[in-house]
Amino acid sequence: MTERPLSEAEVVEAERELAVALPQEYRAYLREVSAGGPLARLGRTDRGWWWAGNHPEARALLAVPFPHPDSYARADDELMDRMPEAEAFEGEAAYAAAWRVWADEADAFEELKTAGAVVVQENGCGFSTLLAVTGPLAGTMWWDGRATCGRIVTLSLDHPGGATPVRFGEWLKHGSVALLPSDWGPPMPSAPVFPGHGS
Repeated sequence: MTERPLSEAEVVEAERELAVALPQEYRAYLREVSAGGPLARLGRTDRGWWWAGNHPEARALLAVPFPHPDSYARADDELMDRMPEAEAFEGEAAYAAAWRVWADEADAFEELKTAGAVVVQENGCGFSTLLAVTGPLAGTMWWDGRATCGRIVTLSLDHPGGATPVRFGEWLKHGSVALLPSDWGPPMPSAPVFPGHGS
């Protein structure tokens, strides 16, 4: 079921409140096709404009540019190298305290990986499709595969040739599954058909 498209005034109101300029192809989808349907619905909530299924806390990071996963790979490795190990501590309490500090840092780091992006589609099993909303990558599409592979993956038509991320309009034609790298992981269900676009 599709949600009625938003009016231009509603899109402008949402952009002003969220302090972002929505990518043009996504903006056109909201205005001409649907405000939701198979995608996360953008609508007014009791806390203002927001996307269904997205954590309200993510609002604070929406204006922060979405980071390419390559930009934090080294920091990710360094964080994992610093993960506390029980044998390095004298007593359970000291280990637990160190673990809490590290886990808080790791949680904050994970949140930054999706800064400037929104979940536009839940794909089940903890996987989701992200639309970068702000920064140089605004308008591009990403697969949040952290539930199994611990990383965010480029959705691309050309993984062997450099994996340039597809833009929202191209993603609508293919869906996430068809745009994953062939060696990404387990077989995924078939891609959904989007209203107003071919499958």
